[in-house]
Amino acid sequence: MGLLQEFKTFALKGNVVDMAVGVIIGGAFGKIVTSLVNDIIMPPIGVITGGVDFKDLSVVIQKGVEATETTPAVAEVVWKYGAFVQQVIDFLIVAISVFVMIKLINKLSNLRKKEEAAVAPAPEPEPAPEPEPTKEELLLTEIRDLLKEKK
Repeated sequence: MGLLQEFKTFALKGNVVDMAVGVIIGGAFGKIVTSLVNDIIMPPIGVITGGVDFKDLSVVIQKGVEATETTPAVAEVVWKYGAFVQQVIDFLIVAISVFVMIKLINKLSNLRKKEEAAVAPAPEPEPAPEPEPTKEELLLTEIRDLLKEKK
């Protein structure tokens, strides 16, 4: 029973739930970015580059050979640099989007803090301690007290 209760406490903590929501939203956001790159950005770039689809850009390092009675089949070895370029573009768009979102969240957070500070009354400053009396003031105080005693 202790292990189950401990897991329940862990799973229901705010940080874990927030992280789970972030992962789910991140997965969905990744699909949106992939669609943006594949369906919106890459087609015009393909037109500019003469109708080349980046996914198809590759270099054959070793040609494949079909199997014969005496030799086994050899798979073709291809360097797919176009797919890599497309993934780099995906990453850059995600990185820029996350950067902009965090800047926006920080800006909103700072605005809220400023509003809270404006609404909350400013603490009253503590009164400055009275300065030490000078030697002259001390001497004059003694003289005054002596004169009071003589009367």
